[in-house]
Amino acid sequence: MKAYLQETDLLNYTYPSIQQVINSRQWDRLPKKEQILGIYNYVRDEILFGYNRKDTISASEVLRDGYGQCNTKGILFMALLRGVGVPCRMHGFTIDKKLQKGAMKGWYYRLSPQEIVHSWVEVHYNGKWLNIEGFILDIPYLTKLQQKFGQCTGSFCGYGVATDNFQNPDIYWDENDTYVQKEGIVRDFGIYDSPDAFFSVHQQRLSPLKKMMFSRVVRHLMNRNVRRIRQGEIE
Repeated sequence: MKAYLQETDLLNYTYPSIQQVINSRQWDRLPKKEQILGIYNYVRDEILFGYNRKDTISASEVLRDGYGQCNTKGILFMALLRGVGVPCRMHGFTIDKKLQKGAMKGWYYRLSPQEIVHSWVEVHYNGKWLNIEGFILDIPYLTKLQQKFGQCTGSFCGYGVATDNFQNPDIYWDENDTYVQKEGIVRDFGIYDSPDAFFSVHQQRLSPLKKMMFSRVVRHLMNRNVRRIRQGEIE
């Protein structure tokens, strides 16, 4: 388990701001289940769904941004878990870009890659590994989608969601696996000790120009869409 507790460049859990959150919430003093639940709910709902400048940013930068997506929220989640002594690792995938339609639209949806690098976190708890993905979308954002598409009671794909039970997805943790984008998975890259190890092998394949466009333009358009959706302004 030692490898699943190590600090890394991305999982910089001794960084002052990370330690401040752990100490202020007193997660380090709680039983294991309450540690995981408290950190899970914090990352799901207090770190809003949104798009950072790139996937490979440190946990402290994700915390400073106050928002993230699957990969960056996963980095923060892992750093907080390791910071209180809970072993965790990363499982990498790609997802179909259809999952992002609605949050991503227009010309930048058409130009985006067909497959998008994705990940979830595996947490070691009570002698087994749990798949944890349900922290990606904050509850206010997801609730607005559910209200807008209230007629959809089964599968749904779009706006950052890919689930076979849209009105009651597995996003509440009680010693279980959680998912919110699993049904969009295309390829499975396997398990990695850390996000650093995963992203050293698998990153989104974009030209330098497209990387710059995403960081400086596209993600801001996507974040504007996400904010409007969270406010109930869904087209």
